[in-house]
Amino acid sequence: MSKVVSMSSLVAVGIGASAAVWLSNKPNRIKAESVLRDLKRKVKPNVYAASEQLPIEKGGNPHPRDFADNEMVSEGAQYSVQFYNEKIQ
Repeated sequence: MSKVVSMSSLVAVGIGASAAVWLSNKPNRIKAESVLRDLKRKVKPNVYAASEQLPIEKGGNPHPRDFADNEMVSEGAQYSVQFYNEKIQ
């Protein structure tokens, strides 16, 4: 049993050391990052990646008689301008 444990620990140390040596080169790190990023996208895709069209139906063009939406758009524009002015001043 101790030979199996020692052999598995030696294999783990060998894999770790070889990964450290391989990742010490900058192009290899870039390759590894891109592979991990692609794997992450495959495992957990973006919410909008599966949809064929954007979720924006009337973006920037609210209906003139939709008062709640018009008010929200106007408040949003005022808020962003006010926030920008406060940061600048």
